[in-house]
Amino acid sequence: MAIRRPRANGVAAPRKFDRNVIVIGAGSAGLTAAYLAAKAGAKVTLIEAHKMGGDCLNTGCVPSKALIKSARAAAAAREASRYGLKDAEPAIDFAEVMARVRGVIDAIRPHDSEETFEGYGVDVVRGYARFVDPWTVEIKLNHGGFSRLTARHFVVATGSEPIVPSIDGVEDSAYLTSETLWDAMSERQTIPERFVIIGGGPIGCELAQSFQRLGSQVTVVEQSERLLGKEDGEAANLVRERMEAEGVTVLASHEALRFERDGQSRLVAKGPDGDVTLIYDALLIGIGRKARLSGYGLEAIGVDTEKTIAVDGKLQSALPHIYAAGDVAGPFQFTHAAGFQGMKAGYSALFAPFYTPSAAEPVMPRATYTEPEVASVGLNEASAKEQGIAYELTRFEMSELERAVAESETEGFIKVLTKPGGDRILGAVVVAANAAEILTSFTIAMNQNMGLAKLMAVIFPYPSWAEAAKLAAQEHALAHVSERLIGVARRYLKWQRGS
Repeated sequence: MAIRRPRANGVAAPRKFDRNVIVIGAGSAGLTAAYLAAKAGAKVTLIEAHKMGGDCLNTGCVPSKALIKSARAAAAAREASRYGLKDAEPAIDFAEVMARVRGVIDAIRPHDSEETFEGYGVDVVRGYARFVDPWTVEIKLNHGGFSRLTARHFVVATGSEPIVPSIDGVEDSAYLTSETLWDAMSERQTIPERFVIIGGGPIGCELAQSFQRLGSQVTVVEQSERLLGKEDGEAANLVRERMEAEGVTVLASHEALRFERDGQSRLVAKGPDGDVTLIYDALLIGIGRKARLSGYGLEAIGVDTEKTIAVDGKLQSALPHIYAAGDVAGPFQFTHAAGFQGMKAGYSALFAPFYTPSAAEPVMPRATYTEPEVASVGLNEASAKEQGIAYELTRFEMSELERAVAESETEGFIKVLTKPGGDRILGAVVVAANAAEILTSFTIAMNQNMGLAKLMAVIFPYPSWAEAAKLAAQEHALAHVSERLIGVARRYLKWQRGS
């Protein structure tokens, strides 16, 4: 049976294709899409020029969480009296800390390796891909030469890269980003004495607290008036208070003006009370990331790439056979979001138009792994007000959770937003130890359209951190017991007693 030759941007598809699917980028989104395509029996090529596993494995989630764990161990030693022990200043060998970080990456690397994916049946090609027409990519191979491949569908999963602002002198500032930090720190025997971090978002806060705990004197320069601008304000303030209590200097409402070098490296920042000069031994720019779009030939074939690759709810670009997933598509910049979108794009590329995943917006959680952690899903109070969405607020204090009391980790709270007059969850915020794990119950409930009443009916292990979600649901239920119903119950119980 002849296959219809579709056209894209005026170019007819070839009569035969080399591949069912070509995936560009071997981060979370690309690996997921390629894996699913291969398991379904498709002929699939995965193209990656740099490191398999993408940013998450090599420069993002994995190394940062490994560093955070070492930093938490150091902080626990200093605060051992909280647990009935003697406080002790830990002896920190920074080179050993970084060796452990590299070891964690190496332990996880086989999961994402070229050999593993070739074992799944994926053709892995190392090189840079560029579209020469809507159906063909030319690959500049890492080992030399070029190759061309055609495919019926493409998944573009090229990820994102750090934003570097145009600040006077930045090119000579010896700045680091979340991508270059790890190699630079691995080359050091000692931790930087004075560490300046520009940006008070999740990356900046996590690394600021960690490096402070490991021995740096850290200063965070944040342009807005508070840290973690997308998170609940009260939660962000708790994080700031903890960071400052541990010695981090937070300069909120400060704008980086220029860099100077004259024997020492300096940043001049403008604040409410005038200019501040900061001498540093290491500088991290962590103000965010932008989609990696250049060099792939997308604009030339008719794919919109203004800030991200513009996609519809099915992750299709302006050319329906070209999908985008992960950071390059947005709007989320989370590894778990990229994996979800890679799955969605992978299924669509294989089975469209007969089957495409739902275009519904996913319930997407997020977490910042400071101490305390901040985790949220759906709306918070600020975003609900901004969108004009009515809500009721239920609050649960972590000091009421017996597992938290047992572990001397009572700082924090849970806020749950529900639809007025009901128990449908609009959003949840958790700031606490193990907040990301606690949040999971709310994420599942929202994803499965479960109200708080059903969550309250779940049996959680005792004592556990997860139980906090159930106790928050109970707070909501107690607040909504009607006085009329209580009155009826009292009269019935009085009748039972015969009085």
